[in-house]
Amino acid sequence: MYRNLMAILLLLFIGTIAALHLLTPDRAFSESENRVLERLPVFSLQAIVSGRFTSNFEKYVSDQFAFRDVWIGVKSDADRFMGKKESNGVYLGADGYLIQKFTAPTAGDLEDKIEAIHSFASATPGLQKYVMLVPTAVTLLKDKLPAYAAAGDEPKYLDQVRQSLHSDIRFVDVYPALYAEREHPVFYKTDHHWTTRGAYYAYRELCRQMGIIPQEEENFHIRQVTNEFYGSLYSKSGFRRLQPDSIELYVPKEDQSYTVEYVEEQQTSDSLYEMDNLNKKDKYKVFLNGNHALIHITTGHPEGKKLLVVKDSYANSLIPFLTKHFSEIYVADLRYFEENLVKLVQEQGIHDMLLLYNIQTFLEDPSIKKLSEGIE
Repeated sequence: MYRNLMAILLLLFIGTIAALHLLTPDRAFSESENRVLERLPVFSLQAIVSGRFTSNFEKYVSDQFAFRDVWIGVKSDADRFMGKKESNGVYLGADGYLIQKFTAPTAGDLEDKIEAIHSFASATPGLQKYVMLVPTAVTLLKDKLPAYAAAGDEPKYLDQVRQSLHSDIRFVDVYPALYAEREHPVFYKTDHHWTTRGAYYAYRELCRQMGIIPQEEENFHIRQVTNEFYGSLYSKSGFRRLQPDSIELYVPKEDQSYTVEYVEEQQTSDSLYEMDNLNKKDKYKVFLNGNHALIHITTGHPEGKKLLVVKDSYANSLIPFLTKHFSEIYVADLRYFEENLVKLVQEQGIHDMLLLYNIQTFLEDPSIKKLSEGIE
């Protein structure tokens, strides 16, 4: 009788979960994990035979599982009770730091991305190019990792990119600048991004490479705009009972005017910050209102040069520092940008380009190969 009851309860549980999965709409993007979620794969005989359909369907079910974030939290609490310090690819480190585990690229993928950068460079000979790949907390704060946790090989891949780039593409090495200031909060504890302070240190190094004079910290009002930020790693790992992060804005003491155009959305703003997002889950979206296909920023410096930033979300908190030095800044996120980037450079007369990613996203994101699309 007991076994029959347990079998019935198990079937009811499985049936309920299956029904919830069917009734819950698929999500295209996870704000908590800051990544595109797997969509239902297209069925075909070729996909079945090759094994692609089965593999992609497993990823789809995992990503779209009903109440996924809740189950992640239950699992991580159980793991933490058992003394485990890793959950869903996130380490629970010292001082309450959540640190994302390093994932190596597949064979040949990094070489393909470097080749795409070179193809774009060849098609834009008059464009001065800078590449900034930011090491993440797993490298810069490896002393905070749990015992026996692997730091990974980020420095190896940073060096590979540096050595592979053609001499006319300048690699901006921000590791020394961030490492020197690692006792300050250069990374959030619950989120995978660097803090505004970390972005400021990288901005100073970029200015040095560009031959421009950076603004000093005393030129800014440093404002804490929230102390209730629980970021992407908090949600992804499921670890709870941690202190939230604070978000700071570096607001210039000197009055500056901007026009921020979100091109695809056909919306404009006079601010680099969307303060309403501080009341939402992903408070990091206070910077440039999150990620968009193309943003066009016009500053109050009409005599300056034009800059193109090709980026992931790390750039969002660094770009406000650059508005002092350029008349116009075009910001393209290749995950969403579908136009011809070479054409944009040529038509708008852009002088400089900054490719800015954290190294983990650079290794993982296939959209970087779009740089070579449409180039003959």
